[in-house]
Amino acid sequence: MKLTLSLFTPALALLFFLLPQTNDWQNKVEPSVLEELDRDGYVSFILLFEAQADVALARQQGDKVQMGNYVFERTKKIAAQSQKQAIEILKAQQSPYRSYYIVNAIHAKGSLDLVRQLASLPEVKAVQPNPTIAIDLLPEDREEQGLNFREGVEWGIAAIGADQLWSLGYTGEGVVIGGQDTGYEWDHPAIQGTYRGWDGSTADHNYNWHDAIHEIDSMNGPPYVAEANPCGLSSIVPCDDHNHGTHTMGTMTGTVSDEGKSIGVAPDARWVACRNMERGYGSPASYIECFEWFLAPTDLNGEHPDPSKAPHVIANSWSCPEIEGCTPANFETMQIAVDNLKAAGVVVVVSAGNSGSQCHTVSTPSAIFENSFTVGATRSNDTIANFSSRGTVIVDGSSRLKPNVAAPGVGIRSSIRNGGFATFSGTSMAGPHVAGAVAVLISANPDLAGQVETIESLFENTAKPMLSDQDCGGISGMEIPNAVYGYGRIDLVAAVEETLGISNSQETSAALQFSIAPNPAQDVFAINSNKAPRAHTPIRLVDTKGRTVSTTIWPANAPQLEIEIQALPNGVYFLQGLINGHLLSEKVVKH
Repeated sequence: MKLTLSLFTPALALLFFLLPQTNDWQNKVEPSVLEELDRDGYVSFILLFEAQADVALARQQGDKVQMGNYVFERTKKIAAQSQKQAIEILKAQQSPYRSYYIVNAIHAKGSLDLVRQLASLPEVKAVQPNPTIAIDLLPEDREEQGLNFREGVEWGIAAIGADQLWSLGYTGEGVVIGGQDTGYEWDHPAIQGTYRGWDGSTADHNYNWHDAIHEIDSMNGPPYVAEANPCGLSSIVPCDDHNHGTHTMGTMTGTVSDEGKSIGVAPDARWVACRNMERGYGSPASYIECFEWFLAPTDLNGEHPDPSKAPHVIANSWSCPEIEGCTPANFETMQIAVDNLKAAGVVVVVSAGNSGSQCHTVSTPSAIFENSFTVGATRSNDTIANFSSRGTVIVDGSSRLKPNVAAPGVGIRSSIRNGGFATFSGTSMAGPHVAGAVAVLISANPDLAGQVETIESLFENTAKPMLSDQDCGGISGMEIPNAVYGYGRIDLVAAVEETLGISNSQETSAALQFSIAPNPAQDVFAINSNKAPRAHTPIRLVDTKGRTVSTTIWPANAPQLEIEIQALPNGVYFLQGLINGHLLSEKVVKH
């Protein structure tokens, strides 16, 4: 952005004139930082360094713990090497600061002179704003109540099939879920039993809880909030100052609600948490601090980080909109944190946002990033919620297709503060369904721990196909994936069936191939496979609303299956089945 003279006072203009290196350092400073300095003389900012750790080899390190240790050691080393001179300047000016390593950056506060000194360092890449951001929470919504779902569970759990897997022992046991949000009421009856810091009689919050809301961040809070935070600052005990966090955790690991219904997708998973917002207002610095803590949780003093205690998946039901200062110029900082956490074997689940229903409304970090697993929200009738943000992503010029998948997000009842329960709507409610589903999936196949790409692909490839009449960014809503539902609404049962089939099969996915002819078809078509099913296998034909319109058994050892469709109306259909442990998911057109 080109700066104009209207941004500066005469005094600042004179100062710039007197400094011969002005253009060099000023080009590194975001205009909004200079504007705030001009207005207030003091600013909260993030210092991003040129050197960033190369963690590309993390996936070759073996198991999840080894991957986490690799990323931790590499990022720590790079940060220590490049931040030394900047920290000396900060200490000399007695400026408050916090150093990060998950992304090589420092959060600090200070005057124009401090910004100038730091930006003049050759190792510094940019000085970025650190604005406050408010979560987007929709009001209580009872719309989905009373609908015909299975008794005893909330509708979202029934919709994705989580309860059908519990009886098989796939409940999330042995898996750790992380949440960064407004905090968590850890002793709420619905979530206390699954908190990793609770052994049934005593609590130990070391390595299980971190508060990223500190005195250093106090001037970033919304100016109209004057009363003291109910949780205080830098709390050493898990606390929720808003309700939002406790609600999302209930959907992931909760027990039962006041209505006697199961609310948690993964009722035997354990959870750890980080508070990244002050009554719903966070900043890039608080989000990055939580990302870093999830890479290597620390004790309550912020010391002795331990990557082996990192969660398997984290839920992020927040956004950083451009109107609050997150722009393409500083997207990179948070993206590096997400990339490094994924490289460490942690699934980063992110809510798509509530800015729908127009195209290109998935527009805020971290939902826009390639390595975020972005989730839209559906209603109980498997249609997209009006508020659910759509792709494609244009804010960064990528035209990236988002969301990845969709999940239940309207009329979701879960836990809130003071032992209560409430029904909320939003993609904030959809993301936790997916994070909980990740835990159930890993409990079904522990070999998936740390295999982020495989987990994400499983959910995408087994999702219930959902089509839309809305085309966005050249992507047809009648294609899978699309910019409204992504690959579709998650189907946890299908994902578990698929992973168990893969783990029990000696064949690779590439070894099994399908073809359909004719396609389009009028009365009948045939499916051919290069490898016949080893057992009788049901093949479903599903319409665009996800309804099964026919089921045909593919006989064992038969290389071909014919399916009659003359009685069906013209349109698009999807074939679904699990053959020799591999997913059949093909589109068929009848005309």
